[in-house]
Amino acid sequence: MTTFSDDFNRPDSTDLGAGWVEVSTTDWAIVSNQLSPGAAGGTIVVRAATAMSTSDNFAQVTIAATTSASQGVWCRGNSDLTSGYVWRNNGSNWSLFSVVAGAFTNIGTYTAAAVAGDVAMVQAVGSTIKGFVGGIERVSVVNTAVATGTAVGVRSDSTSALRYDNFSAGDVAASVTGTATASFGGLTAAASGVPTVSGTASAAFGGLTATANGTPKVTGTATFSGGPLTGSATGLRTVIGSATSQFGGLTAIATAPSHITGTATGTFGGLTATASGHGPAVVEQGSWYGLLDILRESAQLQREEMERDPVACLDCGEPLRTGPGDVLYCPFDGSTWGAGGRRTGHISTAVR
Repeated sequence: MTTFSDDFNRPDSTDLGAGWVEVSTTDWAIVSNQLSPGAAGGTIVVRAATAMSTSDNFAQVTIAATTSASQGVWCRGNSDLTSGYVWRNNGSNWSLFSVVAGAFTNIGTYTAAAVAGDVAMVQAVGSTIKGFVGGIERVSVVNTAVATGTAVGVRSDSTSALRYDNFSAGDVAASVTGTATASFGGLTAAASGVPTVSGTASAAFGGLTATANGTPKVTGTATFSGGPLTGSATGLRTVIGSATSQFGGLTAIATAPSHITGTATGTFGGLTATASGHGPAVVEQGSWYGLLDILRESAQLQREEMERDPVACLDCGEPLRTGPGDVLYCPFDGSTWGAGGRRTGHISTAVR
């Protein structure tokens, strides 16, 4: 991620330094530790010599002194700042413009005159373009006129009444807000966080399902199926394999150590959730693994049955009662019973 900043705290000079490129004229200057657009008249632009790393970027500047003239900041620009997005004030209102080959189109307005000390910021993330004043979002629109651009800078009328200070710019880091969930059988794991995309990513493999929901910079749905197995995964559910889906940056992973061996992954932003364990699964018709599961389940049921105390006499069906020493006995014939329906003896009539 690239950043650039300049507080202009250096001796007065008509040379802005290596950090800047005066695109249109050389009227820009450092005056009293601030950026001055000169007094030649007309509109001029200056850009940071440092390009941003991505087209998702922002630029902001403090308006140190203002007047009824054009004053603003530029992001997602090309090298000569004839394309990009501009957030500017004209003395009575703030306007957000898309600029394509030098043609300006107003795409949003906030009515308020600029005042000294205002921090103007423009931000472009995907197709979401925003204008801020003093850290408060004033305009937000969806616009696709300019999809790429890494130059940032300042656009201004050339008048001595305008001054700028504390310029900064940078790439916009991933700011996905959402939740990633992963499920396998009855097991569920969830991860929440803030790592600008609206959508859903889901992936399936056999009985595995992973779903991520969130709010990074693309609207849509990404899916991948690996049960009937489509895409790059092939075979039956009993094979070892994986299914993966990516959308933005949230990640959900489900794994299974049963007869379905594999992973399902949904990516959306930067959140990760993992569920693992032995959950219930659908038995494959004609599968040896399915037969093994049936045998295991039968054995488990048998073990549980052998550990369970009976509730009625296995001879006559009479409900059992609890006698001395917590012994279960039949009140009809005195027979005693233990776990698993085992006859353990007889209790005398006198004791009963």
